Amino acid sequence: MSLGTLPRRSLLQGALVATAAAFNPIRRSWASSNEPGALDVPTFEGQLLLDAAVREQAADDFGHAVHRTPWAVLVPGSVDDIVKVIRFARLHQLKVSGARGIGESHSTQGQAQVEAGVLIDMSALSTIHEITGNSAWVDAGVRWIQLLQATVPVGLSPPVLTDYIDLSVGGTLSVGGIGGQAFRHGLQVDNVLELEVVTGRGERVNCSPFHRKPLFDAVRSGLGQFGIIVRAKLRLVPVPPLARTYTATYAQLSGLVADQRKLIEDGRFDYVEGSISLAGGVRTYQLEAVKYFRPEAPPSDAALLQGLSFQPGTVSVQDSTYFDFTNRLAPMVEQLKGLGVWQLPHPWLNVFVPGRSVTAYVEQVLNQTSEEELGQGPILLYPFHNRELTAPFLRVPADQHTFLLSLLRTAVPPTPENVEALLAKNRLFLKQLADIGGKAYPISSGPQTPAEWSEHFQPLWGLFQSSKWAFDPDLVLTPGQRIF
Repeated sequence: MSLGTLPRRSLLQGALVATAAAFNPIRRSWASSNEPGALDVPTFEGQLLLDAAVREQAADDFGHAVHRTPWAVLVPGSVDDIVKVIRFARLHQLKVSGARGIGESHSTQGQAQVEAGVLIDMSALSTIHEITGNSAWVDAGVRWIQLLQATVPVGLSPPVLTDYIDLSVGGTLSVGGIGGQAFRHGLQVDNVLELEVVTGRGERVNCSPFHRKPLFDAVRSGLGQFGIIVRAKLRLVPVPPLARTYTATYAQLSGLVADQRKLIEDGRFDYVEGSISLAGGVRTYQLEAVKYFRPEAPPSDAALLQGLSFQPGTVSVQDSTYFDFTNRLAPMVEQLKGLGVWQLPHPWLNVFVPGRSVTAYVEQVLNQTSEEELGQGPILLYPFHNRELTAPFLRVPADQHTFLLSLLRTAVPPTPENVEALLAKNRLFLKQLADIGGKAYPISSGPQTPAEWSEHFQPLWGLFQSSKWAFDPDLVLTPGQRIF
C-alpha cells in the first residue's frame, strides 16, 4: 500500500533562502558568491536557510537550556541534498547534525544542535512509502503518530511505542526509543528490519542485519555519530482495536518493583509501566498496566490482577481504543503548551538502573529530590528484559532486568540559576548511578566529555571509536553529543 507524501510542516515566513550562497573557509562563515576566496555551495532541491531568526530557532531543543547556533539550516528536498551537504561539510571541515524540525528536537541538552555548522531539518522528509502485512518503509522525518494513523486502521502497529508519539522515526532510532512494551519486544531500535543511511563520508547506503551489518549495528542507538538515518523499514505486528488500562497504588516502592518484575516475567499484560509522585511530603507509587483486546473477547480483570500486592481499593480500570491509548498524552501536552509550561526549561534525567539495585538507588534519588524540584513533572519507573536488546551501542547495566528511571522535571522558576542547580543534581545522580553499574539514557543529562563517554560505552568504546573512523573519519556528524 503506497501512501504518498504526508503534509510537510511550513517554513518560517520571510526566511532568507540561500539560492546562490557561498562559504568562506578562512573566516569560517557564509559569504556572497563574489567574495574573494569564497566557495560556492551546492545547488539543493530544497532550501538552505540563512535567516537569523531561523538559525536562532534552530539553536534550541526541548530542554531550552543549551543554545548552539548553526550557520545555516538545510530543509532538504531529497536525500541527495543530505548527501551534498555532508560531502561539502567534509571537504571544508564543517559540522552537520540532523534534527526532527527547526527548534523541535526532543533531546534536552543540545545533543542535536550544531554550533557554526549546518542543521538538517529532517521533518522535510516525511513520506510513508509502503505498508505491508508486517513492515513499513518510512522516511526518517515521519512521526510515529503519523505512522499509527496509517497502520491502526488496517490492524497493525509498531511493536514498541514511546509514551509521547509525536517524535520522529529517525530521532528515536538514533537513541533507542523505549516504552511500556519494551519488556516483550525490546526497544524501537530492536524492531528495525532495514535502514537507509547517509554516512559521514557522504555515502548513501542501505544496511540491515544481513547487509552491511556493522553500519546497521552502529547507527541504531549510535547517537547520530556514524550516519544520518534517512529511511527505515520498521516491523509491524497485528494489534487488537481496544486497550484496557489498569492503574493501582502501592504503599512501598519495593511492592511496586516486585509486581513489575512479576508482570514482565509472566507476560499477562501487553504494556507495563509505573510512576512515582511526590505531594505534600507523601510518596505515591503507581502501577500502570495495559491489555489489548478485541470487543468479542474482553480480558478478565480478576485473572489479570491476581496475585498482585497493590493497596486494596486503589484499582482503576479504563477502556479506550488502541490509538487513543497510544496518543493518550496529547490532551495533556496541549494543556501544557497553552499554559506555557511546555516552553519552560526541562532538565530531565533518564537513566538505566540495574535491577539488582533499583530499590536502593531510586530511594536514594527520591531522598535527594524535593517536590519543588520536579516542577510538577512526573517520575517514571519500569523494567524491561536485557535479553531483548540487539543494538550494541544502547548501553544498559549488566543484569537480567534493567529499569528506566525518568525524572521529567520542569524548571520552576525557569531561571538560569535554577536550571543549573537541577543539572548539577543530575550530575550527582549520574555519579551515584555509575557506582552501581548503571548507564545514562542519553536523551537528557548524560556524559559530557570524551572520557565520560569512554566510560559509558565500555567495554565497547574501542568498537565505537573504530566505527567512527570507518563511517565518519572527518568527525563531521553530530558534534552536540560532545563525544569526539
